Amino acid sequence: MESYEVLRKVFEQVSPKAISAELGISLSLVYKWAEKPNEDGSGNKNPLDRIVTIMELCQDEAIVEWLCQRAGGCFLRNPDSSCKQGFQVLPATHEIISQFSKMLSMISAAALDNSISSKEAQEIRDSWDKLKSYAEGFVRCCEEGDFDQMRRIPKPSEGPKRLL
Repeated sequence: MESYEVLRKVFEQVSPKAISAELGISLSLVYKWAEKPNEDGSGNKNPLDRIVTIMELCQDEAIVEWLCQRAGGCFLRNPDSSCKQGFQVLPATHEIISQFSKMLSMISAAALDNSISSKEAQEIRDSWDKLKSYAEGFVRCCEEGDFDQMRRIPKPSEGPKRLL
């Protein structure tokens, strides 16, 4: 979905007039954000496109991480995918189950004293985020039909790559 399409959908829930008033900008500008950009690249970029440009220039995930936190979630990078034919589904499946089991053991050990410290909570979060990233790579390879690619995706114990 393109940014202008996202904004069109948002405008079904929130009045462009309310957005215009709150931001102190013209109503016509808000409406332009929901229009498909001109082929020649002229016109005003909408705020979503501007944020993407800033992220690309900075090569840093801090902006998207902050936005996700403000929305009540967290950012987790999907692994790159360039799947080709060649199925290695069993090792990938085993890795997911093994890492999930290790994470559950970590949670169980942390909860033995009926309390989880902030350090333990951070370790659980890190383990969970790495596992989610690896599992996303697995799902992508399911969709694309290549499990040989799984060998090139960092295992949860190695952590996700943090490049933009």
